[in-house]
Parts: sequence; structure tokens; C-alpha cells
Amino acid sequence: MISKTPGLRSTFIFVAALVLLATAANGQPPQRLISKLDARLSSSVRAGHSDTRRVIIRTTSGGIPRLAEALKSNRRFVRRTHSTINALTAHVPVSELESLSRLPFVESISEDAIVSAEQTSSEASTLRGTLGLPVQSPTGYGVRVAIIDSGLEDGPEFADRIDGFYDFTNGGGKSTSPSDGYGHGTHVAGLIAGNGVLSNQRYRGVAPKARLVVLKVLDENGQGYTSDVIDAIEFVTRYKSRLGIDIINLSLGHPILEPAATDPLVQAVEAAVRAGIVVVAAAGNVGVSPSTGEPGYAGILSPGNAPSAITVGSARTFNTNLRSDDRVADYSSRGPTWYDARAKPDLVAPGDGLVAAAAKSSTLYVNHPTLRVDDNYLRLNGTSMATAVVSGTVALILQANQALTPNAVKAILQFTALPVRDDQGARYDVLTQGTGSVNAAGAIEVAAHIDPKKAVSSWWLTTTLDPWTVIGGQATSWSESIVWRDAVSSGPVVAVNEPAWADNIVWGSNDNIVWGSNDNIVWGSNDNIVWGSNIVWASDDNIVWGSNIVWGNTLLGSVYGSSITWGMAVDDPSQTVWGTLDGSAGSAGLVLTSP
Repeated sequence: MISKTPGLRSTFIFVAALVLLATAANGQPPQRLISKLDARLSSSVRAGHSDTRRVIIRTTSGGIPRLAEALKSNRRFVRRTHSTINALTAHVPVSELESLSRLPFVESISEDAIVSAEQTSSEASTLRGTLGLPVQSPTGYGVRVAIIDSGLEDGPEFADRIDGFYDFTNGGGKSTSPSDGYGHGTHVAGLIAGNGVLSNQRYRGVAPKARLVVLKVLDENGQGYTSDVIDAIEFVTRYKSRLGIDIINLSLGHPILEPAATDPLVQAVEAAVRAGIVVVAAAGNVGVSPSTGEPGYAGILSPGNAPSAITVGSARTFNTNLRSDDRVADYSSRGPTWYDARAKPDLVAPGDGLVAAAAKSSTLYVNHPTLRVDDNYLRLNGTSMATAVVSGTVALILQANQALTPNAVKAILQFTALPVRDDQGARYDVLTQGTGSVNAAGAIEVAAHIDPKKAVSSWWLTTTLDPWTVIGGQATSWSESIVWRDAVSSGPVVAVNEPAWADNIVWGSNDNIVWGSNDNIVWGSNDNIVWGSNIVWASDDNIVWGSNIVWGNTLLGSVYGSSITWGMAVDDPSQTVWGTLDGSAGSAGLVLTSP
């Protein structure tokens, strides 16, 4: 995701429809979902809408043929089959959704939501320097990254390192020549793996020798369907060995409409991680009210709510290598996640004013000349960019130690992250920054000194490491902590080959694993979710908006108004508002648009 700042008018939006996830203005919890339907579809059914929707229907194991037959018998058009998550994408009238959900082999029905990406301008900041990477640091050689985005415009920055290009925007994942009508994917690719040849190495990517497989899912306006993204993820997962994919970069998203367990995009991500692929996802750019400037919580987008994904927020470096002056960007989405109330993001990374390769025929380059640095580069900022920085860092980690599992990579990134402090010198809370800002140099050091052949539950570090990294002449201490589901844990948690680092355990889903001494910090169970003025709801009603948020025993900060709705009024974007009644029955909404 990418943020917006005043001065850049844009028609690009986070989503193409209003998302009804609001808490009632009278302080009541949000309406429960109609059984098996996500929030947007539930609202449409309640309102008696008669239009036809493009939906993703998940089934029980082996239920796809029965579902396909049921749809065919009612003359409903099936667009996609998603075998990895036992789902079909189809066109179904709203009036039939509730009865369809009652079929015993149907597990959930989700809108095929629009995913998108956006952009703005900012001051340039150093990249490899602020990550602590010397000139002769690892380059990502031998590692392959799948970029699921708007495509890529080939050029000298990528020097014959594009190993495949597949277009999913019209279905089918056709192998074709590289292209990028929007320009976002090319910029993301440049941050991950650009070689800087057109700038005398000034705008070199994090892993300039990594190889790329590009899957186009967004159009020239930076938008695409969730089902296309799922198709691309399934394609990478299915052909992981043939393509040699190590990492998936997802600098895109849509509002969370349902719990992670039924979210089809999340389930595709979880399947990819179980297959051994590291998935890096953007947190989103809905962390602050554009009208009041107030920070807000619970703005994480899907698939950033996937437990196993490495979810990345954005940090501002103010164009210096020093970490002491870094701040978390105000627009960077904070946790917890809707419905599940998990702690996200996992960490933050430089995301402001990053310069990378431009797609010269793209919408961004042609229509927004103020974003150009010169003829070859664009300057963008947001969690999309921060996500690319982390994907590049993961490539360096895997070059240092190819045997690491996705869970181990995530733990190393969190453990070595450098905590960020606000203007008053206080650490940002874990729902704002995760464990801190990415520390590529420290993460490589830990990865290079792990011996994965050591027995489970034994010490696998091969040397003693000092838990700090010198960047810009300053020694900065690591966080030495990780976040596992709801608990913040500290100590030597990555020094031992724990069962949790195995491929078959999804990050945060095994509640029998307890970490560290901070196990009293719990979010999402036992009725201990407190939002606002001492309002406590049961765990299945845990999204309640008020004047503040309490996580564990810590007051974290302000929340917008009394309720929130993520999305946009498509018909007239100029009329969308933030924090006032949106006119829907019993709901007050906060709606995001460009300032």
C-alpha cells in the first residue's frame, strides 16, 4: 500500500465500494455476520439488494464438484477454480447468497473484493545505508522473488533477471512479455532487486542480484480482483519447485471483511507459507485520519491479517542513515486485526520517499510528472515500499542461509528489529511498530550463524552474537523479542531450534506454544478486549470503537470517533467523509479518500 499526502489529487482508491464494518453510533458492537457471509455481503443481504455479485465460495474438502453442479443447475457463471483453498469464484445474485450459504458443503462466501495500490511523492531517503548494509554485503544471489502486483516494465535495472512474467488480469495466468500499465510493480521490483545501473548505484535495490518472477494482477489504474491475486498465489505455490520461488511480495490489499479463518485471500497466503514460501504483505495506509491527523488503530488490510505473513508497516528515515531520528509514518496501518484481534504489523521498514525504477509508459509516470526523479526513476512512499524493502531483506537472509523456514525468517526479522521511538522518546507500542524497524545487517548476521541441522529443542546458534548493530556510526540495540499470536516474548527465543520454526506450524496458530514471561498480554480471548470507556465485549464481538484502546494493561492511544468503516463511496469520491454518519441503517462510518 502507498499513502497519500496533500498536493497530489488522485483517482486511485483502496477499494471500489463502501465496506460496512461499522460499530453503531450508539456504542453497540457491529452487527454479526450472517452465517458464512462476509461483512459486505451480510450488509447487502440485510438491505435486500437484488444485484448480482462476484463472490468467492469456499467449500469443505471435495466440495468443489458439488458446488459447481449446484451453480450450473441455477445457471450461475463460474469464473475461477481455486483448488488450494477449495473455492470457486462465481457470479451470484445477492438474493440467493443466504440460501447458498446453507448448503452443507459451503464453508464461507466472500465478496471478490477489489485490491489496489496508490502513490505519492516525498523526499528521497537512503536505503541500503539505513539498513546497515555495506557495499560488499550479500546481494540476494540465488534467491527468487515472486512479485504479485501491476507487472514490470523490463529494462537495464533488471538485467536479464526476469525469469517469468504471467498476466492474471484476464484470467488464466498467461505467459507473456513483461509490461506494467500502472507502474507500481516496477517500482516495487526496483526496491527489491534493481541494480542501480542507471543511477551509478545510487538507487540500488536491497537485493540487486535476486531473480524475479512477476505475476500481473492489477490494471493500469492499480486495481484488480481478489480472485486474480488468489490465482497468482496458487500458481506460485503449485509450481514453487519448478519456478524456484522463495518469497512472495504482496504490496496490495483490501479491507478485512471476515475472520482470517474464512478470508480466501488469507487462506491462499497460509497455504503458500505451509509450502515453504516466505510471504511478505503490506499493512496498509489507513493509520491516520486525513481530516484530523489523529492516529487510529485496527486499520490492517487483508492479506496483512494472515497469521503467517510477515506484515510490514512504514517508517520515515528523514533521509539519514541514523536510526535515532526514525519515526513510524502516521499513515502506516496499526493493529489489531479486525475480527481476530491479532497483533499486527510484525515490523516496520523504511517506506517514505524511496526512489526506484520507473515504468515509462505507465499511468504513474505519464500522468504524475511530480513523482519523477529523472527520466528513469520515481519517488513513492507507503507500506507497499516498506514491504518491498523487507522482501529484499528476506532475499539477503536466505542467501546467507537457504535452509531457514518461513517461520524462522520471521522470527529473525522480529528479533533483530530496531525499536522505533516517538518524538517524546517513548517506544511505539507493538500494534504500531511490531517489534521495531527492519535491521537487514543484524538479520543476516543471525541467519548466517544458525545451523538448521541441529536437533529440535537444541541450541542452533554457532557463535555468540552481540545484540546490537552499528548504523550511521551509532550502535542500536535489537528488540530481542517476537510476537506470537497475542503474546510479546523476549529472551533468546531464536537461539534454539524450536518446533515452532518447522514448516508445518503456522505462525501464531498453535495456542499450546507459550513464549517468554509476558504471557499476561493477551488479545482476543476471555472477554478481555477493552475498547473505549471500559466497554468489554466477548471475544466474537471484539471490535468496539471508542476514545482509546487498551491492549493488555497498556493504554495505546486514540481511535477515530466512535466507529469506523473502511472504503470509499465510488459514485462520488468528493463526497466521501471521515468520521460522520454515512446514512446506512444504524451505522456511522469513517471512509477513506484522497485529501
